[in-house]
Amino acid sequence: MHDTLKKVRFSIKPTKLNGGNEVELARTLPIHPLTYQELPYDPEYSHYAGRLTLEKLSNATPEEMYWKTRKEIILRHTGEYPYEISGPDSLKFLERIFPRNISRVKVGRCSYQFACYHDGGMITDGILLRLEDQKYWFAQADGDLFSWYKANSEGYEVKISDPNVWISQIQGPKSMELLSKLIKEDTAKTWNYFDCKEVTILNEKVIISRTGFTNELGWEIYFRPENNSEKIGDLILSEGQKMGMILTATPSFRGRRIEAGLLSAGQDFNKNTNPFSVGLGKFVDLDKKDFIGKNALSNIEKKCRTWGLRIKESVALKGESIFIENKLIGKVTSSTWSPFQVCGVAIIHLNNDNIGPGSVIDVKCLDGNLYKGEICKLPMYDEKNEIVRGLSKNIPSKPEPWAGIKKN
Repeated sequence: MHDTLKKVRFSIKPTKLNGGNEVELARTLPIHPLTYQELPYDPEYSHYAGRLTLEKLSNATPEEMYWKTRKEIILRHTGEYPYEISGPDSLKFLERIFPRNISRVKVGRCSYQFACYHDGGMITDGILLRLEDQKYWFAQADGDLFSWYKANSEGYEVKISDPNVWISQIQGPKSMELLSKLIKEDTAKTWNYFDCKEVTILNEKVIISRTGFTNELGWEIYFRPENNSEKIGDLILSEGQKMGMILTATPSFRGRRIEAGLLSAGQDFNKNTNPFSVGLGKFVDLDKKDFIGKNALSNIEKKCRTWGLRIKESVALKGESIFIENKLIGKVTSSTWSPFQVCGVAIIHLNNDNIGPGSVIDVKCLDGNLYKGEICKLPMYDEKNEIVRGLSKNIPSKPEPWAGIKKN
């Protein structure tokens, strides 16, 4: 372990969490093995999926991080938590856990998945990797799926385990160029979106996937216990820096993922929402024989109530802050400023489906004032997801401001 990281692990001060209970974070929350790369930049972390995830860095402004993601390349060490599901009944078990078909996921492929409670409420989501015929990893977002796996595994010949894997993301238009420099294989030129492969970096076998949380071209690397994470991580950073890469935190992807309509677990959906109401109904396969929540989801209303929102002058305040004629109509679940569209962008969840894209509403913003906002479809641009699939080579050279609300 890196010497600096050793010192940090034992010098993190007790932090008061909600309720006033003091918790020694160094003892309770594992730290990404490449955390030492972030330490020179005054990092701030939050609790995410039982780990620490990076929220702030001082090396760049949120706007600079955003443009690095859109125009060049960024490196982000994530808090996503992969669990391993293996054994003869692994496929059968996962078909029970997730509403989306698992049998179609071939070895060497990934799949976006989410789990639901019996009443159709949502637990969390993530990326499923099929590494072998009877071996999967599910890299989950915030939330507790491990207990859910264990509670529902009775009667299945399946093993639920923690492989002690850590994930870092390399995202941006130059990401495949960097990958070509790092690995011996020809993968960067031949793989497809949502492929996962074992490749060679510094004579070590590592697993990578063509995924991310920015909707930009990119890939992720999964550091296993047998990998020399520091040596590989330092190579990624040093070679990436030659191409303009910087370390980033949450601001590098928040604006981009909101624009793309990528939902954040615990914010944009939770136990009180269902896949259809948040626009994820296309990932529910009601033709499957059985899965947890099928009965509820089969009989539930299928209309979407989650949309995007643009505000010309400001950034929406999260929470119950959207109105029509002073009547509360829903809540803002995620919001930020878009340097590309030059406006506030948000994801909102409406109380009912009688309004939608094109509707003009009143929005309470961060400065405490009300502004006019317009509901829009998600994604806000790149509707065919050509950027993330590498089909669009159009890198923005400057902002393209939103025209604003059209006056009748």
